[in-house]
Amino acid sequence: MFSKVLVANRGEIALRVIRACRELDIATVAVYSEADRESLHVTLADESVCIGPPPGRESYLVPVRIISAAIITGAEAIHPGYGFLSENTSFAEKVEGSGLVFVGPAPDSIRTMGNKSQARATMKAAGVPILPGSDGVVETAAEARALADGIGYPVILKARDGGGGKGMRVVRHGDELERLFQTAHGEAAAAFGNGALYVEKYLLRTRHVEIQLVGDGRGEAIHLFERDCSVQRRHQKLMEESPSPGLAPATREAMGRTAREAARRIGYRGAGTMEFLLDEDGSFYFMEMNTRLQVEHPVTEMVTGLDLVKMQLRVAAGEPLPLAQEQVRSAGHALECRINAESPAHGFRPSPGLVRRYRAPGGPGVRVDSHLYEGYTVPPHYDSLVAKIITHGADRSEAIARMRRALAETVIDGIETTIPFHLEILADPEFLAGRVDTRFVERRQEAAGQSGPPV
Repeated sequence: MFSKVLVANRGEIALRVIRACRELDIATVAVYSEADRESLHVTLADESVCIGPPPGRESYLVPVRIISAAIITGAEAIHPGYGFLSENTSFAEKVEGSGLVFVGPAPDSIRTMGNKSQARATMKAAGVPILPGSDGVVETAAEARALADGIGYPVILKARDGGGGKGMRVVRHGDELERLFQTAHGEAAAAFGNGALYVEKYLLRTRHVEIQLVGDGRGEAIHLFERDCSVQRRHQKLMEESPSPGLAPATREAMGRTAREAARRIGYRGAGTMEFLLDEDGSFYFMEMNTRLQVEHPVTEMVTGLDLVKMQLRVAAGEPLPLAQEQVRSAGHALECRINAESPAHGFRPSPGLVRRYRAPGGPGVRVDSHLYEGYTVPPHYDSLVAKIITHGADRSEAIARMRRALAETVIDGIETTIPFHLEILADPEFLAGRVDTRFVERRQEAAGQSGPPV
């Protein structure tokens, strides 16, 4: 096992990794921007190094500064968390080229699965069901339209190198394709430095179900069951749960088996997530693979009793997987709410600022992953996620009841948060019945007379 690990991230995920390292008796190095000098991850790490000004592009997104910090502090490995450089092939190559261990997949896996069109081709070759669409990128709007006319509308344009809903547009008829193609292309170029797009058939009422995977990089992998991430806004997840409500046992087994075999076939190393669209008829189709730890990984930890970050570290250190597939068990039901510093009443406008009062919830079956404390200033430079509240119960009803209680107990004064929005969702009859799909939030906004997402 490593003796020292540098955590190349900030906020709650940096804290999560630091805590796992401490339990494994691994010393930690935090990196921070000038805006994060007083952040909790800096306080709790054994060492810390300032790597630049507040903007991420001048600090957390500069590989040479992070790698230099690891070398001068004597770290043996770098854990990227999620976001920032976690799925950056060049960064992973530079880490390993510097004689350090990248706590994540091999660079080739990141490259293959990060390129959405290449990932589709790889999964198709591995026997994974995929939606009808382009075999690679489409160069022009005319090419996209010819393909869409053949597939049938609606279709969705997706950034080849995308994520987080950027560079994605739903095209419902041919007359709007050229306009939306240019919009998606420009957004993708601005967000990822590459405007390449591909086309897929768009299913109208689908659920977003993902399979958690862990591989040893030598051809063995296990799946840790599924998470349902259908409650989302502008293709960004807001709530997640496991098991997925109403998922037929046969479909669950097929999805897990399919994802595991695909991970074994590509020799996947570390934690990753195979994401699927689940149609109303029970058919499922590969959407993408996230080659990193997910924001919602605590949901899986709560139902399986396994520590995904420790598993990442052990696999990266060359240890075998700690258990076989038949030993993985899921018990009860878990739910996660992502608490963002945003104002739901004002179109989810960001709400950075000083946290004047903070009280985390507690009690049976409640977990809180957060870097907040009273007197902390939420900076405006980064993602608005400030806390994750996770509950576990014997069944879905108990998990929901505990989540309502936990949200009601939470006090975050000084900034606005999405807690009121989550409480509304938890009272919605459709959600309570498990009848949600990826347009659930959009339909609620439309019914309330609010503008929906730009799809």
